[in-house]
Amino acid sequence: MTTKAELVTAIAEKAGINKNQAKDALEAFIESVTDSLKSGNDVRLVGFGTFKAVARAAGTARNPRTGET
Repeated sequence: MTTKAELVTAIAEKAGINKNQAKDALEAFIESVTDSLKSGNDVRLVGFGTFKAVARAAGTARNPRTGET
């Protein structure tokens, strides 16, 4: 699995920009995809893939400290 920090480094190297600029670009991309998905739109990047929002049923969580669900 690649981390966000590793992506920032790779983007900076491939685009010839500094890490702060790469981080800003990656965060803008993630925010744009998130906004589109929240609006009910799919995001298709030809040659890469498609992002789709999928509704999931709520799950039951347990508090590990108290055991309460």
